Amino acid sequence: MSAKRRLSAPALHGPDYPLVLVIAALLAFGLIMVYSASVVTAYTSFRSQYYYLFKQSISAGVGLAAMVVLMRFDYQYLRLVSLPGLLASMGMLAMVLLPGLGTEAYGAQRWIQLFGFQVQPSEFTKVTLTIYMAHWLTEKREQVRDFAYGFIPFTILLAIVVGLLLKQPDMGTAFVIVLTATSVFFAAGAHPLQLAILVATVVIAVVPLIRFAPYRLERFLAFLDPWAKPLASGYHVVQALLAFGAGGLTGAGLGVGRQKFLYLPFPHTDSIFAVIGEELGLVGSVSVIALFLFFAYRGLRVSWYAPDQFGRLLAAGITFGIAFQAMINMGVLTSTLPFTGITLPFISYGGSSLITTLASCGVLLNISRQTVHPDARSQSNPRGYFWRRYRRPHLPGFGRGQRLAGRAG
Repeated sequence: MSAKRRLSAPALHGPDYPLVLVIAALLAFGLIMVYSASVVTAYTSFRSQYYYLFKQSISAGVGLAAMVVLMRFDYQYLRLVSLPGLLASMGMLAMVLLPGLGTEAYGAQRWIQLFGFQVQPSEFTKVTLTIYMAHWLTEKREQVRDFAYGFIPFTILLAIVVGLLLKQPDMGTAFVIVLTATSVFFAAGAHPLQLAILVATVVIAVVPLIRFAPYRLERFLAFLDPWAKPLASGYHVVQALLAFGAGGLTGAGLGVGRQKFLYLPFPHTDSIFAVIGEELGLVGSVSVIALFLFFAYRGLRVSWYAPDQFGRLLAAGITFGIAFQAMINMGVLTSTLPFTGITLPFISYGGSSLITTLASCGVLLNISRQTVHPDARSQSNPRGYFWRRYRRPHLPGFGRGQRLAGRAG
C-alpha cells in the first residue's frame, strides 16, 4: 500500500484525549523539575537560576509546535521519507565521529553543531529508525518470518546503527534502539526462533563490550556492589540512592533537596529521577512511574486499534521507545540496572530529546485520530489483531490468502 492510496480510509476524529493529558502532565512536571534540579548548577555556572529552565522552555515550545503539526499531518506520508530520513540520521551519527565536527563532553562524542545549535543525532535516529522499521516490515508482510529476507536484513541494519552509537560511545541509546526495534519486529510477526537468536546474540555481544572496556567493567562491578567504591565507580549510584533514602515517603519538599547541591552528578539531566525521589519521596516517584505506565497503555491502545499495519507498528514503536527509555533511566538510578547515561523522556533537560519525543507523540496522536472504533473492531474481529497474526496456519479456514486479507483490513 502506498502512502497516497489506502485500502481503507477511516474518517478523522479527535485524538486520544487521555494520551494528550498524560503528555501534557509529563511535560509540565518536567519543566518544574528541570528548574528545581538545575537551580544550583545554573546559578554557579551561569549566574542565573533560570538558565536551564529558559532553554528547556524554548525546546518545549518547538516540540509542541512539531507535535501539533504532526498530529494533523497524515502519518502515511512518513513512508515516503522513511528511507531518506534514516539515511540522513545515520549520516549525522557518522559526522559526530569526524574530528572537528563532533563535540566531546564527559568522554563521549555525541553532539554536532548544526545551524548554531548543538544537536544530538542519536535522538533523531531513534525516531527515523522506528519509522523506517514500521514501513519496511509492513512491506515485508509474510517475509518477516523468512531468515534470508526478514531476519538477516533486520539484524544487519540494526548492527550498523548500534555500531555507530557504540563508537560515540552511547550504550544507553543503543539498548533503547535494540529493545524498540526488536519489539516492532516481534509485533510484525517475527518467528519466536528469530527472537531467541537475536536475544542470544545481544547477550553474547554484551560480554566482550563490558569485559574489554575498563569503564564499562567498572560500571558493571559498581552495579553489583556500588558501596565497594562509593567515591569512585559507585559514586553516581550511591548519591542517587542517598537521594531516594532522604526522600522517604513524601519527600523533603519541592526545591528543598540537598543532593543537587553539587553532590549528585547531572541532577537536571540523567539523574533527575533521583531529585524527584528526594524532593517528592516515594509518592512522587511512584506517580511518575504511573504516568509512564498510563502513557504506555494509551499508546499501545492506539496501536491496537490503528487502521493499518504501518500505523500499528509505528504506534507500537513510538510507545515502546519512550517507555523503554524511561524504564532504563529509572532502573539505573535505583541500581536495578547497570549504570548507563540516558535521559528521562519529557522530564530531563535536553533540547534534542524533548523535541524528538514531542514530535513522536504528534505522530502517535495522528494515528489515534484515525483509529477504528473499538466496538466496530470487536464486531469485525472478535479475537483481535494478534490472534489474526499468530493463529496457526494449518487450522481450517486460516489460509494464506485469508491472512493477507485480514492484515489489509
